[in-house]
Amino acid sequence: QVQLVESGGGSVQAGGSLRLSCAASGYTSSSYRMGWFRQAPGKEREGVATIYTGGGRTYYADSVKGRFTISQDNAKNTLYLQMNSLKPEDSAMYYCAAGGYGSGGTYGMDYWGKGTLVTISS
Repeated sequence: QVQLVESGGGSVQAGGSLRLSCAASGYTSSSYRMGWFRQAPGKEREGVATIYTGGGRTYYADSVKGRFTISQDNAKNTLYLQMNSLKPEDSAMYYCAAGGYGSGGTYGMDYWGKGTLVTISS
């Protein structure tokens, strides 16, 4: 079992920055990949960024590439998402997730946090 708790959300104006954090606890050594997802009202959940915990390989959605950076601090069992040059369309509930190598879960993720809200005003 892995527990994930997001923090760092808030309200900022377009062009601003936020850094989201995801504190992981429990059997964290089982995580092969971790990622950030977001969901806006009336829209489907979408992947934002993923990091593979072993080699540090990362993947970004085209919409955030060059603006967002995913990283992890293994010693602190914490995942981060640095978000720069924020746009109103980035407004959403952001979720942290983790999955094992052979995960059969949606998006390859088994565990999800409850989310942190990000609101970007124009």
